[in-house]
Amino acid sequence: MTTQTVEAGYPPLSLLEKAAKVLVAFQSAQPRLTLTEVVERSGLARSSAHRILDQLVQLRWLEREGRDYRLGMGMLELGALAAHHNRLRRAALPHLYALHESTGHLVHLTVLDGAEVVYLERIGGADDSGVPSRVGGRQPAHCTAAGKAILAFSDTSVVEQVIRHGLRPRTPRTITHPESLRGELAMVRERGVAFDREEVYRGVSCVAAPLRGAGRAVASISVCGNGTHRELERIAPAVLACTRSVWQSMFGPGRHTKAPATRTQTAPAVPAPGVPQPVMDNMVSWLRFSQWM
Repeated sequence: MTTQTVEAGYPPLSLLEKAAKVLVAFQSAQPRLTLTEVVERSGLARSSAHRILDQLVQLRWLEREGRDYRLGMGMLELGALAAHHNRLRRAALPHLYALHESTGHLVHLTVLDGAEVVYLERIGGADDSGVPSRVGGRQPAHCTAAGKAILAFSDTSVVEQVIRHGLRPRTPRTITHPESLRGELAMVRERGVAFDREEVYRGVSCVAAPLRGAGRAVASISVCGNGTHRELERIAPAVLACTRSVWQSMFGPGRHTKAPATRTQTAPAVPAPGVPQPVMDNMVSWLRFSQWM
């Protein structure tokens, strides 16, 4: 007979729910737990708890020393990344609202994750429902203005990773050839902004600027809307001004974005979240990167 109990009328726990119970067991002042203690706190069967603990150790979410388990570097990396994203969102939010009010169009705050961009914030009104985006949603980086703005100021290896992932077409206007994308990113570096002219969705155009100091882009801010491609050049200066305001809100007036660079050399890359790396590499990249200190 196991220690796990299933209430009548409730289905058995899923693997994800069991893993969550194991992790929650470590939410105490005691940093180390044995298998027996995890079983007692989680209510799981000993065999299930042991199997999940081993899997979490392999994922680096937990570490094992002898008979004891503790939270691992993988969890610390995720926590540090979430803290940076929350700080970025808090600093950007009033400026995103101001940009929405001044342009009348949908505004996004976006970060890069592998070959995709993730929307951290979406500011718009009822008229923007035609743009199918949501907070937490993802889109391919190679065909979005937000993605191209970040890629243009990323390390070459990050761009090549996106290319290896595949430049799949979304519309007839999507860039699908590696050399065309590299040329497009070079133009973004020269003008400081990126454009999406119906490359993801028909009838939807965007302009984006990277959020950066003297190094690589850590995020981007974009303005999108239905049929706005004729207004992109007019809106671009406002998007650039918004990124500078957000950067100054985070780091002060002395850490402003420099003028667009014409050279192709870019700043060191930060490993994409979720990609296995040597212990602490990802965390140290975030915590020691001077623009985030």
